[in-house]
Amino acid sequence: MIPIGDNIRCRTKPIINYWLIGINVAVFLWELQLEFSGGLGYFVNIWGVVPAQISGAITNALFFNNAAWIIVILRTFSLVVAIFIHGSFSQILGNLLFLWVFGKTVENILGHGRYLGFYLAAGAIASCVQILAEPSLTVPLIGANGAIAAVLGAYIMKFPKAKIDTILPLIILYIPIELPAFFYLFWWFMQQLFYGIGSLNIPPVGVNQSGVVFVGQVVGLLMGAVFMRLKR
Repeated sequence: MIPIGDNIRCRTKPIINYWLIGINVAVFLWELQLEFSGGLGYFVNIWGVVPAQISGAITNALFFNNAAWIIVILRTFSLVVAIFIHGSFSQILGNLLFLWVFGKTVENILGHGRYLGFYLAAGAIASCVQILAEPSLTVPLIGANGAIAAVLGAYIMKFPKAKIDTILPLIILYIPIELPAFFYLFWWFMQQLFYGIGSLNIPPVGVNQSGVVFVGQVVGLLMGAVFMRLKR
């Protein structure tokens, strides 16, 4: 199932959503160039969220070396940067498709500035939860999954009965149908199983341990729903 739109009319152009999609595409094109030149592994391991590096830096700063706080501060930038890095064609296509369909409506509700803050904060908090879930993990965690899960959670909390225009691909036929927004709670997690398709070559250990990523997405989904519920 491929979502292509909804039946909610927006009063303003989703400028921030357009920019987020554009930045994600630009970074992914840069990743492809780095993969070709052999520098992708270094880039992802520096700017991806590596729980062992961050938890180790915090431990050193608290108990051994105050100067290690500089490393902690530098590593916190990865909590935001990693949101815009993706490890496969299927991951970026799936994420941006959901962002295109659901993000514009959430931006229309929150406004441009608050939507940007919500998106970045959701992605960063999801990464923090992933660090807490497995602080010794040495595999980089990347992707906008946590942030977009929060957008989906916020959308469904606000519009649980919305109808999503969907294309159902059947071999060479594409059948347009409408599905309830709640269906995409299920489909969002199902499509994660296919995110290994078209994976980039990211040495030395790859990216995104599925169990930890799943925890971050659940937290993102709940965070978006709670935020929209409490919004004034």
